[in-house]
Amino acid sequence: MTKADLVDLIYERVGSSKKEACEVVEEVFKIIEDSLRQGGKVKISGFGSFTVNHKHARRGRNPQTGITIIIDSRRVLSFKPSQVLKHLVADGAKRTV
Repeated sequence: MTKADLVDLIYERVGSSKKEACEVVEEVFKIIEDSLRQGGKVKISGFGSFTVNHKHARRGRNPQTGITIIIDSRRVLSFKPSQVLKHLVADGAKRTV
C-alpha cells in the first residue's frame, strides 16, 4: 500500500476531496515523523508502536575480508505490532489457507 492508495481509500470512504485526503495523510505522517525525530514514541491503539532506539558503537566483522571494524553508534526505528494487529494478520492468513 502506498500513500496514494491511502489517499484514494480516504477519498472513497470519507467522501472528502482528494486534495483534502492528501493533506490529511501528509499531515499525519509529518506528525509521526516529527515525534520520532524528537525521540518520542508513537503508539497507535490497535495497530502498534514506533520507537527510536539508540544502538551503541560496537565491534563488527566484514564477512568478505574477515577484518574487524567499528560500527558507529546510531539511532534505529523499531515497530512493535499490537496484539490486535497480530491476531488480525494471523487470522487472515488462516482463512486464506
